[in-house]
Amino acid sequence: MAKFYEFGQQEESFILIGVALADNDDDIKESLEELKELTETAGATAVGMVIQNREKIHPTTYIGKGKIEEVRQLITETGATGVICDDELTPAQLRNLEDALQTKVLDRTVLILDIFAKRASTKEGKIQVEMAQLKFNATRLVGIGNSLSRLGGGIGTRGPGEKKLETDRRLIRERIAQLKRELEDLKKNREVARNLRSKSNIPVISIVGYTNAGKSTLLNHLTNAGVLEEDKLFATLDPTTRSFTMDSGQQVLFTDTVGFIRKLPHHLIDAFRSTLEEAKYADIILHVVDSVNPNAYKQMHIVYETLSSLGIKDKPIITAFNKQDLLEDDITLKDFKADYTVKISAKNGTGIDKLLEIIEKILMEQKALIEETIPYNEAGKLQTIRKYGRVLEEEYKENGIYIKAYISKDKYYKI
Repeated sequence: MAKFYEFGQQEESFILIGVALADNDDDIKESLEELKELTETAGATAVGMVIQNREKIHPTTYIGKGKIEEVRQLITETGATGVICDDELTPAQLRNLEDALQTKVLDRTVLILDIFAKRASTKEGKIQVEMAQLKFNATRLVGIGNSLSRLGGGIGTRGPGEKKLETDRRLIRERIAQLKRELEDLKKNREVARNLRSKSNIPVISIVGYTNAGKSTLLNHLTNAGVLEEDKLFATLDPTTRSFTMDSGQQVLFTDTVGFIRKLPHHLIDAFRSTLEEAKYADIILHVVDSVNPNAYKQMHIVYETLSSLGIKDKPIITAFNKQDLLEDDITLKDFKADYTVKISAKNGTGIDKLLEIIEKILMEQKALIEETIPYNEAGKLQTIRKYGRVLEEEYKENGIYIKAYISKDKYYKI
């Protein structure tokens, strides 16, 4: 009887390469550790790291000749199937490095785009990823012909953008234009939904944070959203909005957003701008921080930089220092840019009550107290108050209806 053997796809393994500028060893080590996590998220393994100290990145090969020889030897020793550089390579750098190493060469941008291609599940997410891939590839069409023949599948070739690599610039421009039109239609739908939320006067709380800080876990704990939770970078990509009712009876909407990361490719920021800008229209920014991460402060800085680049400012900010259940020592982190801070564990619920109290307090600060008697011939105002406010007392009297209620300040001035 014949025997059949199954041959699984060989797992890719990579040497990670980084350049430390101005002797900034600590920063590049942290960045390479993050690159290692990204590599694992993409389904590969990192089998070695190489760091070169230079005044500036080598313009033609990213690293110098000596380091190239060191990397070549490491590839032989480890059997690595390729290398990943921690910065975005120019087409010339990519081609020259592949010629020198005779192996597959990727950069950080390709890796992140690959992960996004794998994670996108909604129509909008897939369009955004494809557009980012096309824009990125359009800048690299010149001089990458040889590298295309070496790709051979695997990381960097996934997603809707892979079939576009061998097309010319004209076809790519036409496809990008088509995707922009589709995104514009989806953006209009998003604006309609946003306007409906605005008219309903339901406060929106936008959950932001560095990737893998625990945003999805928090959303699931609060609203049973059923969003994927995974200890990987960019576990969830597509934004999710869920309703939640506070103890006071106030209904709010929690909106999750894509996680931020250092060196986030500008192609992705451009493509996901409409999604990320949801935070611009939120009433409260809920900034989730991974308290266990030794680079928590740097991650917080990157989040605020990204928010600033999107024009998101002048919003009440609550910073939730998450994963308190994993802390061995009582570490106290601070965020001087936040209006409020709270320690939580989204996984086991520690501190969630305190977080909700803070949210309730901010929502109350955004409201005005109405306490007056409304004449019966103006009873329509009462309907508006009931619909958009929180009624504390209501009594029918001879000269009208006595009402005591909280209502948003913009509705208060209209009434």
